[in-house]
Amino acid sequence: MRIAISSTGKDFESEVDARFGRCNYFLIVEIENEKVKGIKAIENTAKAQMGGAGITAGEIVANKKVDAVITANLGPKAFSIFGQFGIKIYQGQGKIKDVVQDFIDCKLKEIKNATGPQHIGLK
Repeated sequence: MRIAISSTGKDFESEVDARFGRCNYFLIVEIENEKVKGIKAIENTAKAQMGGAGITAGEIVANKKVDAVITANLGPKAFSIFGQFGIKIYQGQGKIKDVVQDFIDCKLKEIKNATGPQHIGLK
C-alpha cells in the first residue's frame, strides 16, 4: 500500500501539515505487511499557485498511484479529485512517524467531506 501525507518537512520527524494544497511536502510512504518499506519526499509545487492549489496538489498525489492520503484538512476540490480516483482520505495530526503507525493500526478517522474552517458546510 502506498500513502501520501501532507508534511511540513522531508522526513518521519516532520509534522503533518494542517494544509493539504499548500503544504511544503508530500511524503509518499510504502507499507507492506504492516511495516514501512520506504519513504520519499516530494516538494509540493502547487503551494505557490495563486489559485487552484488544492486541485494541482491532488493531481500530484493521485499521479503517484497512492491508495490513501493523510492530512489534517482538505478542501472540496482536492476531495473531489481523490473521489474520482478512489483514493481514501484520513485525518491525522502530529509527527509523521506516529500518524503512520496510527494508520497501520487502523486508528485514523476517514474523512468523508471537505474539512477546515473555510470548507465547513460544503459537501
